[in-house]
Formats: sequence, structure tokens, C-alpha cells
Amino acid sequence: MTDLAFLGFLLITVGFLLVFLAVLLSGLGLGKTRPKTTGGVVLLGPFPIVFGSDTKTVKTLIYLTLILMLVALVFTVMPVLLRGG
Repeated sequence: MTDLAFLGFLLITVGFLLVFLAVLLSGLGLGKTRPKTTGGVVLLGPFPIVFGSDTKTVKTLIYLTLILMLVALVFTVMPVLLRGG
């Protein structure tokens, strides 16, 4: 397995573990109790559609979307740069 494939597998595994722990802590009531806010992002190509129940959630989602889009751009351009292209 190549290093990049291993990194992808590792990131997916860590993501699943984080979601599992969040659901577990939420179900047991061990997490902080605070008002529930909801939101989401739909990416249609390079265009994000952000929605949320309050402005703080929407701003947070916008920042996270920008970071993830930059990371995706870096991973898209990186193979070209590593080849010397």
C-alpha cells in the first residue's frame, strides 16, 4: 500500500472513530449541554450552498468549507508539482 493510500485509509478511520465517539458521548449525556444548532453544506461543483439555524453556525460552516476546499485544491495540484510539471 502506498503512503498516500495509507494516509487516506487512516483519515477515514479516524473520522469514523470521531463520529462514533461524538454519538456515544451525546447519547450518554456526557457532553456539554447547550442549545442545539444545525447546519450543513452542499457542494455543487466549486459552489458551496451553506445553510444553518443561526449565524454563528453558518459562519463556522463557511470557514470549514473554505479550509476543506483549499485542502482539496492542494491535494489536486500536489501530484503535478511533485512530478515537476
